[in-house]
Amino acid sequence: MSARRREIVRQYFRYVDAGDGRIMDLYTDDVELLFPKFGRTRGKEAMRRFGARMGAMLGKLEHDIDALAFVEAGDTIVVEGREWGEMADGTPFPDGDISQGLFCNVFEFEGELIKAVRVYVDPDFTSADQSTIRALR
Repeated sequence: MSARRREIVRQYFRYVDAGDGRIMDLYTDDVELLFPKFGRTRGKEAMRRFGARMGAMLGKLEHDIDALAFVEAGDTIVVEGREWGEMADGTPFPDGDISQGLFCNVFEFEGELIKAVRVYVDPDFTSADQSTIRALR
């Protein structure tokens, strides 16, 4: 089961990168999503809303699927990886200085379906939040 679930996670990222609506087939009907600045929500309709908002914000998103690092415990798979792309206005990310394009997702499974996705990433992809950067640097 573990190898199959890792492949489902890889397919999830392929669908995300392609903006492919078949991603919905990977979820339970009551799938839970947690994403910074979006909050916590449930259900496939909420996932569609999230996808539409991300699609409007991003012009392109790519994940280094071959280099994903997996940690598994029971029905949970934690994935660390790298992503890059550009915003809808063409601004590329990450900048390699402040933003590194690193993320961590926690997937919970029910059989072969994803029942929860918790995404841990800084949604300030282009390091535009200068007041926070100044405070931390």
